[in-house]
Amino acid sequence: MTAPLAAKRPADQRTALPQSVDETLALLKRGDYVAERSLSTALFLALKLGRPLFLEGEAGVGKTEIAKVLAHALGRSLIRLQCYEGLDVASAVYEWDYARQMVEIRLAEAGGKGRDAMEESIFSERFLVKRPLLRALEPGMGGAPVLLIDELDRADEPFEAFLLEILSDFQVTIPEIGAIKAPEPPIVVITSNRTREIHDALKRRCFYHWVDFPSAERELDILALKAPGAPEALSREVVGFVHKLREMELFKLPGVAETIDWTHALMQLDCLSLDPRTVDDTLGVLLKYQDDIAKVQGSEANRLMVQVKAELAAAGRPR
Repeated sequence: MTAPLAAKRPADQRTALPQSVDETLALLKRGDYVAERSLSTALFLALKLGRPLFLEGEAGVGKTEIAKVLAHALGRSLIRLQCYEGLDVASAVYEWDYARQMVEIRLAEAGGKGRDAMEESIFSERFLVKRPLLRALEPGMGGAPVLLIDELDRADEPFEAFLLEILSDFQVTIPEIGAIKAPEPPIVVITSNRTREIHDALKRRCFYHWVDFPSAERELDILALKAPGAPEALSREVVGFVHKLREMELFKLPGVAETIDWTHALMQLDCLSLDPRTVDDTLGVLLKYQDDIAKVQGSEANRLMVQVKAELAAAGRPR
C-alpha cells in the first residue's frame, strides 16, 4: 500500500498544488486513494491556506496513506516522524554531534584557537544532526516536503509543546544558533488513533478531519483499486462481512487495510465465495486479538456469513 518515494520522480513530472476540491479528489484518485469529498475539501483547504491537516480516526482507515499518496502525487519528498512514548527533541528535532565536537575542541586547543572562536566553530550547522522536524524545514528538489507526524497520540503530552512553534511559524529555535525558518512551509499531515486526546493548543493550529470507516460502496471501490483481480461476488461478500464485524463489540475493529489483506489472502486460497471453514481459518488476517477471534469464530462467523449472502441475494447482487 505504500506509495513510492516522490524524490525518485523526474522533475518534469512534479505536479502543482490542486486548485479546487475536484482537482484534489482527482489527485488522490491518481494515487489509488478513494476519498470522500469532505476529506478532499479539508485537504484542499489545508494546502491552499498553508495549514497543517490533523487526521483522527481508527487505526487502518487510511490516515497515513494520505500523506504518502500526497507526496508521490505532488512529486515532493516525504519526511516521516513516527511517534512513540519517550520521543524527545533529540530524536525528533535535532541534537549536537558531541563526538565530532570533542575532536574539534582538541584540534582547536592544539592549534591555540581562542575560546570564543572555538565556541562559534563547534556550535555551527556542521555539527548539527538534523532530525525529521528540522529536515522538514529545508527545501527539497520538488519544493517543500510533505511532513508526516504519524500517531501523535503515542507520544507523551509534553512533546506536543515542541510542535507548537513549528506548526505556528514553521521554524525551530536552537539556543546556540537562533531560529531556523523554512523558506517555504512544508505540507504537514498529523495523524492520531485517538488513544488519548491531543491538546487544544495544537489542534487550533490545524485543520481537523475525522477519517471514518468507509461506506460499503466506497470500500468496494477501494478493493477494485487495491485488489483488482478479486471476483466481484467475493469482494461484495468480504465487504459485507467486514461491515458486520464493525457493528460488533470488538476490542479492535478491522480497518480498510485488513479488508484489503483478507481479500488478497482469500484470492491466494482460490476462494471464489466465503465458506465457514475458510472464514474461520483466515480470521487472523482480519482480527488481531485472540479474544475477538474467539468471539467471532464458529457459529457467529457462520451466522454473519449467511446473513451477508442473504442480503446480497435479496438485493439482487451476485453471491
